[in-house]
Amino acid sequence: MRIRQVGAHALLLDCTTPADFPEAALVEAWRSELWRRRERGDLIAVEIVPAARTVLLDGLPDPTTTAQQLTRWASDVAAATTRPNQANAEANANAEDEDEDDDAADVVVPVSFDGPDLPAVAEHWGVDVPAVRQRLTSTRFQVAFCGFAPGFPYLTGLPAELALPRLATPRPRVPAGSVALAGPYAGIYPGASPGGWQLVGRTDLVLFDVAADPPARLGPGTTVRMVAA
Repeated sequence: MRIRQVGAHALLLDCTTPADFPEAALVEAWRSELWRRRERGDLIAVEIVPAARTVLLDGLPDPTTTAQQLTRWASDVAAATTRPNQANAEANANAEDEDEDDDAADVVVPVSFDGPDLPAVAEHWGVDVPAVRQRLTSTRFQVAFCGFAPGFPYLTGLPAELALPRLATPRPRVPAGSVALAGPYAGIYPGASPGGWQLVGRTDLVLFDVAADPPARLGPGTTVRMVAA
């Protein structure tokens, strides 16, 4: 982990990791720890913003003191982070014992799996279209971070070998609610916009509402399950 000061009141944690360890796991460990510390009053920060490989802390009264705290907390984060093989083994061992309260906390996203790129995704994965639907509805996703557009969630949970390329030519307009795949992520377009992700379905769930609190329906750390609409 590298800590960099950004301006007068912010720090950037660079969570770049070895090739066999996904940055998303370390970023999520830091996000969870920092949110927990802030709730306990151990950390004063206006914003804690995860991204693909970094976590930004903004609104810090004393970045130097906070940097020292981060160094002390690094061992706690390391203890909470396991390497992928170990994590997968533990997840498989405990799959049948998942707590019902955890399931209840998931945001359920009804999806009509009729996206124009569904056949291409199936071909890339070497399966048929029903198998793509089955994979997506059996995966428990988690929002790693939001970006690209307000309320656009980058969802982790798919195996690395299922990563997909973006379209060679982005579409000038992707409809709101489009469920899509690109790289290692799944995502849902909160509003109509250009986009180059592979479209596999659509949902009527409203993902971003400026009048809501919070405005983004799927914020970092939220667990998500897709179900066939």
